[in-house]
Amino acid sequence: MNEPIDDAKVSPADDQTTPLRCFFASCIAGVLAFGSYSLFTSIVNTYATKVITSTNPIVINITSAVRTLVMGVMALSTGVFGMVTIGLFLLGIQVTWQSLKKT
Repeated sequence: MNEPIDDAKVSPADDQTTPLRCFFASCIAGVLAFGSYSLFTSIVNTYATKVITSTNPIVINITSAVRTLVMGVMALSTGVFGMVTIGLFLLGIQVTWQSLKKT
């Protein structure tokens, strides 16, 4: 039968946090944050230049809600990736500091 994986069986080398991994992951998250921010500004500029041409109040309300939702999701993703970038960078500094302190 299949035995469940026990945490004690996982070697510590498989789950080792290194400064290089932290800084590399921080760079990847930073690129994603920048891409998300670029997409966000592009969406905002597109929505700002395209006027809602309908006179129906329901259409105007739905369009406004969808635009707000799309811009909110992109702003949220930009913020999340930005915070992950900062957190991973600070983790890399902390791991580096701890490894220097041990020696």
